[in-house]
Amino acid sequence: MSIAFALLLLVFITAFLIRIPLAYGMMAAGIVYLVASGTDLGLFAQVTMNGLYSKFVLLAVPLFIFMAQIMNDSTVTEKIFHFAHAIVGRMPGGLAQVNVVNSVIFSGMSGSAVADASGTGLVEIKAMANGGYPKGFACATTAATSTIGPIIPPSIPMVIYAYLSATSVGMLFAAGMLPGLLLAGLQMVLIFFLAKRRGYPREMWPGLGQTAGRLLVAVPALLTPVILLGGIYSGAFTPTEAAAVASMYALVLAFIVYRALGWSGFYSMFQTTVRQSATVGLIVGGAFIINYAVAIEGIPRAFADAILSLSHDPLILLILINLLFLVMGMFLDTMVLLLIMVPVVLPIMRLVGIDPVHFGVVIVLNMMIGLSTPPFGVLLFIVSNTTRTALKDVIREIWPFLGIMLAALVILILFPDIVLWVPRLMGYEG
Repeated sequence: MSIAFALLLLVFITAFLIRIPLAYGMMAAGIVYLVASGTDLGLFAQVTMNGLYSKFVLLAVPLFIFMAQIMNDSTVTEKIFHFAHAIVGRMPGGLAQVNVVNSVIFSGMSGSAVADASGTGLVEIKAMANGGYPKGFACATTAATSTIGPIIPPSIPMVIYAYLSATSVGMLFAAGMLPGLLLAGLQMVLIFFLAKRRGYPREMWPGLGQTAGRLLVAVPALLTPVILLGGIYSGAFTPTEAAAVASMYALVLAFIVYRALGWSGFYSMFQTTVRQSATVGLIVGGAFIINYAVAIEGIPRAFADAILSLSHDPLILLILINLLFLVMGMFLDTMVLLLIMVPVVLPIMRLVGIDPVHFGVVIVLNMMIGLSTPPFGVLLFIVSNTTRTALKDVIREIWPFLGIMLAALVILILFPDIVLWVPRLMGYEG
């Protein structure tokens, strides 16, 4: 390890410990490395910006953030919630089951676990608390179901992974469909048994007429993922263009169809979108510098040699890499983990024959588990802080859901055909 890289690690770890925002910590550490190694900062900045601007797919990220913000700031999420309530509310643990179905539907619009938890999640938690569910269980359910968002397309982490791995965004989106439904199904089974054991209530069925009415009201919103994915897979749009079209459609819904958003609300929503997009941009820029340092230091080759010295079996290596991500995901932000670690481990996966689309979906699910895992699971803090629920109550209830998510992860690791079945139907040859 060079002195420059040692300084990079020192600055980054110090920034993490004193709670400096990770984007600034990464940039500070990267700049220290560049200065210590004698790199021309101006030239490096030019190369970095050219590299970022040439990645057209990254424009999809702020557009998906924008679309999720529109859905959350208008009444769209409430209409989806009422529709899901009419479908599965009669099941044991009805409102918790509604939580799962609502997240499945919303995941086709947002692509972000945080957007789900902080937006539609608040509606779900309030309804569950009013329905007699313990707030800790309501918050834990919402945190767990929010992880479905980045698995079912669209998915912001998958867009970033596609950028890092030169993998088709469309194939990654297709690969996430069955795993997302598998995760949702397992969560619904868990809720069924918990509800039976704890005596959680069922909801009254609103009747055929009211169910049909809720469906009609929700249909315009339910068409959003159809437009987005249909445009991608029909070849009409690129994923970035599809994100733009879907965002415009969401605006039409909020302003004209549901009349739930005014100009003042639009301005506030636009500000939030800009702040969140800027945060992602800063993290991507900081990670670009860190990845440059990692490559110059030869760390990917050293890491590959160390891992391959343990085994050359693809399954064993995939399990080891997932264990590494699970541990790191307890402490690091998802975006940071994705941007720094994927370029290091992906060459190993390619070398031993692991399909990059399969690996991408597995790793995204892995990182979603990290968002709900103590001690630093972001989703746990979001649902706890926004509902003023004691964090210890949320953590106590999250463990069964973590077990289910780990079971889903193991299934996808052992049976890659579940991930690759839909992409292969669409002509993927990986």
